Amino acid sequence: MLLTVIIPVYNEASTLAELLRRVHEVSVPKEVLVVDDGSDEATKVLLEQSASGDVVLITHARNMGQGTAIRTGLAHAKGDVVIIQDADLEYYPSDYVALLETYKTKRAKTVYGVRDLSNRSALMRWGNHGMTWITNILYGVRLHDMETCYKLIDRELMQSLNLESRRFEIEAEITAKLLRSGVRVY
Repeated sequence: MLLTVIIPVYNEASTLAELLRRVHEVSVPKEVLVVDDGSDEATKVLLEQSASGDVVLITHARNMGQGTAIRTGLAHAKGDVVIIQDADLEYYPSDYVALLETYKTKRAKTVYGVRDLSNRSALMRWGNHGMTWITNILYGVRLHDMETCYKLIDRELMQSLNLESRRFEIEAEITAKLLRSGVRVY
């Protein structure tokens, strides 16, 4: 099974090398698609040095938003499953293994990670809980973190969602379209 890791990047030179090191350490077959979303020169130089082997660099001439960067990466994805990886070191690529294990053992089409938000501001925690609660009510599900970055999704399913969002609202769009289509989220 081949995992496609889509990494939208915008001015993240300070974390990018460490992130790519962590992604490479995960011992699963993978392709890494880094989408430079109109970054500054420092990030561009680092990205150009990083592109080789399983790292494919795709560039936007100007900033078009995280949603657009994800859609661009998705258009190039060849793996069996897709995961989105932010470049800011908030998430741990070592978690791919557990997500993939659930995907395989449950024969899932979609597996979501759940973040520990205990060290975040009350506004962020309550905002996330509120959005997740509304999603659960609207779709009759029991998600724990609807806005989590780690959404491991069957590539063909993900590509069939016809995503339109340009910015961060893509997280809600992905979840809504998956749930509307009747896909169970593990």
